[in-house]
Amino acid sequence: MRHSLDPANMFGAISRFSNNMLDAIEIGKNAELKPLAKPIHNIVLAGMGGSAIGGDVNRVLLKKQLSVPFVVSRHYILPNWVNENTLVICSSYSGNTEETLASTDQAIAEGAQMVGISTGGKITEKLESIGKDVVKIPTGLQPRAALAFSFIPMLYILHKYGLINNNWESNLISSIPFLASKTHEYNQENDSNPAYEMAQNIHTKIPIIYGESEWTSIIALRYKGQFCENAKMPAYHNELPELNHNEIVGWEKNDHLFKDMVLLWLKDDDDHTRVKYRQSISQSILNDLSIHQETIECKGENRIERFLHMIHYGDWLSYWCAIAHGVDPSPVVKISKLKDELETLE
Repeated sequence: MRHSLDPANMFGAISRFSNNMLDAIEIGKNAELKPLAKPIHNIVLAGMGGSAIGGDVNRVLLKKQLSVPFVVSRHYILPNWVNENTLVICSSYSGNTEETLASTDQAIAEGAQMVGISTGGKITEKLESIGKDVVKIPTGLQPRAALAFSFIPMLYILHKYGLINNNWESNLISSIPFLASKTHEYNQENDSNPAYEMAQNIHTKIPIIYGESEWTSIIALRYKGQFCENAKMPAYHNELPELNHNEIVGWEKNDHLFKDMVLLWLKDDDDHTRVKYRQSISQSILNDLSIHQETIECKGENRIERFLHMIHYGDWLSYWCAIAHGVDPSPVVKISKLKDELETLE
């Protein structure tokens, strides 16, 4: 069934995640960067969509290593404090993302230290014209399927600039065979595949994904985007413990809608002890209502392996939801229409 629905082969793009990681490592290792002109006091990743999520991934994976603030900016405007001691990483898969182009112009005007990650486009031309480095990544992918290329080269950039050590590298490399083995499990179109089986149970519902703040909340954000783009399903996310101070109360009225929703709780060994309690209690409270709930917990030898495993599982879950809906996972027609309309306003 999937072959007729997937002419652009999103199946293959997701399947190549572990291979993309290997390629991205080589790109990062071989990246040649000019020395920084001044000390770095803060880092901003300017990007949108699939190009921004790499910054989020690194921000949480490196939170015990980074000694300077790391902010992901999804906007036309960078933070007001960006200056010559800021490293601005301009990440745009196409190189033509208008919000990131605007941020690039601002970073240049503020005299920030800059580096790009892109396949080419206007951002590459702009940065190279002023002598800034751009790490080139492969073309031919949907940005959301290029996650390995958006976060791995960035790790090497930060290491080469002396902003982090390389303690992450061995765990990253050792995770690749494991993730390849999970691909062979999750790409099966039958009920022996837990991602396929879950997709059959939830594809007719609106997913609401809950993770832990500054940890699996980033994966929840990724899941939301993948459900929307791949499966063409509306999806939403929030994070613990914040949702316990407001959103949990919202599961009271309009209960006639609950049958059309599914709660996906993301669970990891590194979750804060109190957050684990909160999640368990919250699930019990909501069990008293007619809400479909699922828990997603992914195994791995270390936190990087578990984190990437959970992301990979979600990519497959969204893919199989697309197939269950009978839709092509690759096109993003409404985004293309929006961009066309914006161009008429320039």
